[in-house]
Amino acid sequence: MKINKPKLSFWQIFNMNVGFLGIQYSFGLQQTAINPIFLYLGAPEEMLPILNIAGPVTGLVIQPIIGAMSDKTWSPKWGRRKPYFLIGAIIGSLCLFAFPTSPVLWFAVGLLWILDVGNNMAMEPYRAFVGDKLPEKQLSLGYQMQSLFVGAGILLANGSIILFQYLFGDESVETAGSIPQWLYYSFYIGGILSITTILWSVFKTPEIPPSDEELAEINHDKSQPLGKRIAKPFAEIAQAIKDMPRFMWKIGAVYLFQWYALFIYWQYITPLFKLTMDFSTSEAAAQSAKMSTTYNIVTMVVALALVPLTLKYGGKKVYALSLVGTALALFAIPFIDDSLLVLAPMILFGIGWAAMMGIPYTMVSKVVPQERRGVYMGILNMMIVIPMGIETLTFGPIYKYLLGGSAINAILFAGAFFLISAILAMRLNVSKE
Repeated sequence: MKINKPKLSFWQIFNMNVGFLGIQYSFGLQQTAINPIFLYLGAPEEMLPILNIAGPVTGLVIQPIIGAMSDKTWSPKWGRRKPYFLIGAIIGSLCLFAFPTSPVLWFAVGLLWILDVGNNMAMEPYRAFVGDKLPEKQLSLGYQMQSLFVGAGILLANGSIILFQYLFGDESVETAGSIPQWLYYSFYIGGILSITTILWSVFKTPEIPPSDEELAEINHDKSQPLGKRIAKPFAEIAQAIKDMPRFMWKIGAVYLFQWYALFIYWQYITPLFKLTMDFSTSEAAAQSAKMSTTYNIVTMVVALALVPLTLKYGGKKVYALSLVGTALALFAIPFIDDSLLVLAPMILFGIGWAAMMGIPYTMVSKVVPQERRGVYMGILNMMIVIPMGIETLTFGPIYKYLLGGSAINAILFAGAFFLISAILAMRLNVSKE
């Protein structure tokens, strides 16, 4: 049954998305600080992909299950989606406080698994939350607002790394098996933001109650035996995949190459600067943070500007062109050895990141049924984490044997994959199926 949703003001849409700031701060630390920490604790470069397998595995398992569960949840006090991303934020916050004190590599790897469970538990119900609240004409603004907070959260994370490395980096001697203390502060800030920003959205934004039919189904599910209730989300996922619109299969092909390439970039940008600029691990990590800061500033600036562009020219054209720009950025970075000049390609990368974090979700939200939005947003995330999982399992040998153990070749390889994803994006025609 179609629900008539009231049009929300700009600040109502802003408030409902504030929690994304804390979630994305945490993801920003994962992009920029986690791999340097693994290197500090003695991880070989060729092991970085497999050490990052926590993200793909937990995303593959957690997000569709939590999405399906949230579709069948309702609390008059807490709502439908909010209990899940609140619990996820608490888990993530505790892990962020613990992470920089990791004594050995495998302790840090284990914490990454738990942190990813928390982040993934928060992520997809949040995506569905926005789709639940907004009428179709405001979906683009809602998801591009999330894109803005993606940029803001990651910007704050990486800006804090740059700041604390500048203020306290000289006081911390870089030794093998030890994490510099200046990295601690960024994680502590993340632990605070993770919970406080989620609470802001929880208390500022009421959820739309389910229809009588939905509520009857939810209450029926609650009355079932425990075994059936546990099996229910898995059955929902299987049925949703069977009924999935063709558009989502097409976007899965785009995501295969896009997210494989992004994972390569996040893992090998720090080793790249150790090679091209002869930096230490701390210097290379700080430069990587500057790169991420730059492209996330661009993301913040252009995120909402993409709304009228997608309305005028269509989502697929803007999305595909942004992927081409991201490819060009990666083709340029390995051949620039100036620490300031190398920031210039991040303008194109930032535009691409803004499009990737908003446009596909707007498209998908228009083609999936309201009552199954949670599970389909979870399935969309499966299409993100499966390429990441493939990358963690396959790119180590590719890096070592095919690309000669060269971070330069790794980044160029990622650029080529972005070009392929751009070509596939031109097949994304939104239509109700």
